[in-house]
Amino acid sequence: MSATVESSRKPSMAERRPSMAERRPSVQTGRRPSVIPHLAGIEDPVLPTIPDQCDVLICGTGLVESILAAALAWQGSNVLHVDSNPYYGDTSSTLTIEQIKAWCANVNLNTPGFQGFSKALLYIPRPDQLNSRDYSIDLTPRIMFVKSDLLSLLIKSRVYRYLEFQSISNFHTFENDSFGKMSSSKEEIFTDQSLSLATKRQLMKFMKFVLESESAHIAKELEHYKSTPFTDFIKEKYKLAPAQINELCYTLGLSPTPNILTIEGISRIRRYLSSFDVYGTFPVLYSKFGGPGELSQGFCRSAAVAGATYKLDSQLQSYDSKDKIATFTDGSKVKVTERLVCSPSQAPDNAQNVPEKKYEVTRLITIVKKSCKEWFFEGESAAVVVFPPKTLPSNNVYPVQVIIMGSGSGCCPQGQCIWYLSTVENGEKARRDLEEGLSKLEESILRESEDSGFDVELTDEDVVSRPDGSISVINSVKLGKSFKEFVPQEKLTYLFKLMFTQYTSVEPFGVVNENVFKKALKEGTENSVDYQILYSNMPSAEISYDGIVTEAKLLYSTIVGSDDDFFDVDFEDDEEDTLAAARNDSAIVDDDDEFKDEMDFEL
Repeated sequence: MSATVESSRKPSMAERRPSMAERRPSVQTGRRPSVIPHLAGIEDPVLPTIPDQCDVLICGTGLVESILAAALAWQGSNVLHVDSNPYYGDTSSTLTIEQIKAWCANVNLNTPGFQGFSKALLYIPRPDQLNSRDYSIDLTPRIMFVKSDLLSLLIKSRVYRYLEFQSISNFHTFENDSFGKMSSSKEEIFTDQSLSLATKRQLMKFMKFVLESESAHIAKELEHYKSTPFTDFIKEKYKLAPAQINELCYTLGLSPTPNILTIEGISRIRRYLSSFDVYGTFPVLYSKFGGPGELSQGFCRSAAVAGATYKLDSQLQSYDSKDKIATFTDGSKVKVTERLVCSPSQAPDNAQNVPEKKYEVTRLITIVKKSCKEWFFEGESAAVVVFPPKTLPSNNVYPVQVIIMGSGSGCCPQGQCIWYLSTVENGEKARRDLEEGLSKLEESILRESEDSGFDVELTDEDVVSRPDGSISVINSVKLGKSFKEFVPQEKLTYLFKLMFTQYTSVEPFGVVNENVFKKALKEGTENSVDYQILYSNMPSAEISYDGIVTEAKLLYSTIVGSDDDFFDVDFEDDEEDTLAAARNDSAIVDDDDEFKDEMDFEL
């Protein structure tokens, strides 16, 4: 993969795709006048200047910072939210092709505002076939478990009204040079012809154990295994084969490392199983038209409605901790009466306490000219694929995780697909693992494609009828194995490849620790830069949204004193005034049952 060389520049606001937040305009609530983010043409544009003073200054519009801005604004703080980029999202942006080109140039030149990324390689072999604004490419793609604190917050804050969700049902594991769809429900386990009766029984016993793991007697039993690797626990207690262990640990649990401990592994499995049959027969959702960048814009809109002021294309140059004056590169200044919160990517020149770049995440993003519908459940447009350790020719130590987005996700044109591959391996080994994973994805989709010139006749034993009347292949391992020796007539066309390394202070299988934010308070004096600036973290390797709300709450409580009133907003007073305006929008709901009806409609 060769690097595309392009001069460092920042695309204008015109070079962007309309977000879901634009399609669903905000409803004003009678709070103090605000500067609305430039997300929709019907609203006022961003003012060319910033206020002289604010309570809290937040630099960077990543997802954590955007949640924090909205929480503070609704609590009553005077928030100024800026970003050095001309678009929202910062380290979790959703970008067009042209924005990606500029991003790569800025990363490789180490331009201020792009710290935390390195070695960006971009390859576009057929630029004439790409219309930039037809694509929404996530720098840090994420999926959302139905039972998650972020989804609960989206409902509570009503930010879900700016978004549209779609489901993911298919999770695939790469084993024996082919992909198998994971069997994770009772129905799928009992009908999976590749599993012995003894294995089915053990799987059912294990899943029952996981679902009851929060009960007192099982929690006490797990204490004996708290230092035991999760894979050893499954092997010893449930006598499962390596194939099932890989599926449980790396595909169902989505562990990014092979050394996860038992209690953490059980928690990850429970996260998956408890998310089934809440809004439908699927455990995971994603936001249409983009991932974290789309959610960031929704929370920015909420913050603006609550009174926050926004200014893009504003790089923080320095901060005077004694006078509490923040100076921007355009010469403007603002006095910060309480706290300055900053993304590591947008740290000022005199920054001293930026979170350590301790862990690496290497990402490979490709756009292929193929629908990849063979990997999706009927009516869906996305899937998850995992390469467990030691399953690639590169003898990968760490799993390679893949999120696949089809055209129905709103992120690419019809007949195309975006593949997001990532690993926590370091250096050149990481890049070899990702390239090997990409090669296996290509081989598989060409073998299984109905356009490849090879027909497979399925019998009644190869399929299962679902409760909703749909028909699904029981195990795509059979398909994969039957195609191993087949040489397809077609070749896969790549339209785009991007590989880069991202750094973070958050360990691969953990969430941010509150000590990260307490460090400045313990070590710095009140007038020191270290004390005055609170830094958020670069995105972790976790491909779910777990940990996002935790970090936002920790930042919030550090500023306010506690998180008791975190998004503690009573929208009822405004409902009569806003109902008419919201009638063409999503319904205003206050509980999960009403939200479920709307989810069913949108899905």
